[in-house]
Amino acid sequence: MDLWGYRKRPWMALLVIILGTTLTMAILASTWVYAAINDEGAFLAENEAAMSKMMAAMAVKPSGDVDKDFVATMVPHHQGAIEMAQAELRHGHNEQLRRIAQEIIVDQTQEIAAMRLAIGQESRK
Repeated sequence: MDLWGYRKRPWMALLVIILGTTLTMAILASTWVYAAINDEGAFLAENEAAMSKMMAAMAVKPSGDVDKDFVATMVPHHQGAIEMAQAELRHGHNEQLRRIAQEIIVDQTQEIAAMRLAIGQESRK
C-alpha cells in the first residue's frame, strides 16, 4: 500500500526525509542555544551578585588600625573571588579554567584564614 505516493514519486520521500532531518536539527540547535544562553545568563547573574556583595562589603569604615582595616577589606575581596570561582565551576566547561577556579577556592580560603589569624581574629565561614 502506498498512501502518500512515494513509489510513484521517489523524490517526495527524499523531500520528507530532508525536511524531517532539517526540522530535527533545528529543534536540537535551538535547544543547545537556549541551554547555552541560560547557562551564560545564570553565570552572569551569579558573578554580578558576587561582585556587588564584594564591593559593598569592602566599603569598610576606617577603624584606626591599618592591619584590621586591610583584613576587613581583603576578606570580602577574597570571598568574592571564591564565589566567582564557584560560579565558574557550576557553569564553565573549560577544564583548565575549572582547575584554576578550584585552586582559587583553596588558595583564597587559606589566605582568608591566615589574614584573620594574623590579627587574632577567629576564622569564620
